[in-house]
Amino acid sequence: MEGIAIPADSPPPDPRARDVGPIGHLAAAAVAVAGALVAAPLAVIEELRPGLGLLLLPFVAAPTIEEILKPAGVYLLLVRWPRLVRGQLHTALLAALAGLAFGLLESAAFVTIAVDEPTRTFVAYRFTAPVAMHATASLIAGSGIGPDLIAWAKNGAPLPRRAVWRFGAAIALHAAYNLTAVALTLSGALDFD
Repeated sequence: MEGIAIPADSPPPDPRARDVGPIGHLAAAAVAVAGALVAAPLAVIEELRPGLGLLLLPFVAAPTIEEILKPAGVYLLLVRWPRLVRGQLHTALLAALAGLAFGLLESAAFVTIAVDEPTRTFVAYRFTAPVAMHATASLIAGSGIGPDLIAWAKNGAPLPRRAVWRFGAAIALHAAYNLTAVALTLSGALDFD
């Protein structure tokens, strides 16, 4: 996975995590997905708050809010059940799974609620590119999530530089995707009629 290298100084996996078995893996995946599904409506509420300019919403606010909230279940795992998380790569993959769930839920909302009579091409688009972007951005953000980030949130330890860079990269990817989609739509290059 070029560009998403796991740093050598990342914390080692919890030794107790080796014995979780298939049920533990399914539980970790379920918590990661549930966290994203709970985060989705919270992201919408936060994004609709007054004071966010229409220009800032898709390019700054939405990417920042969503990338921070999507791995909610991963944060919960690291706080409550750290033995279910087997290390940095596993954390990143759980975050990607959460991003996938979030992207699918967001796309389902777009094609059933936000758009009257969506075309087949719009449905196909919504369930491919945006979903892939959400999963990829969450994978990148997840590579910055670890016990050191939880320690920062819980008791004011120094904010891990790795987390700042990885979340920054995920937010930048999301913002660039949104900017590109809006520009292509306004130019007529992305037309679903």
